[in-house]
Amino acid sequence: VQLQASGGGLVQAGDSLRLSCAAPGLTFSTYAMGWFRQAPGKEREFVAAISWVPGSTYYADSVKDRFTVSRDNANNTLYLQMNNLEPEDTAVYYCAAAEAFSPMAMRYAYWGRGTLVTVSS
Repeated sequence: VQLQASGGGLVQAGDSLRLSCAAPGLTFSTYAMGWFRQAPGKEREFVAAISWVPGSTYYADSVKDRFTVSRDNANNTLYLQMNNLEPEDTAVYYCAAAEAFSPMAMRYAYWGRGTLVTVSS
């Protein structure tokens, strides 16, 4: 299973972007989904997660109130709406699938290749 993240790009501070993650070949509605990011020279970090039934979400403190994770189970797609972007949000963003709702990367079995988000000041 290969997840496919898209929607990254170069934006200015304060702008918005929406990332998408397609999950062909995955029984999407039975997996919790998450977004992680890795900035240059830094370790991968948790961004947001959503349960398999879109009733529960969880965010890293650094993105809370600016980012919104959502999913469309009918179309096997995960989203991350990112508002009021900051230069510190610059990173490669990865989507991932897990059997359990969790902020821990080790719980995620399937990963996408990532999409680069660059925020200029």
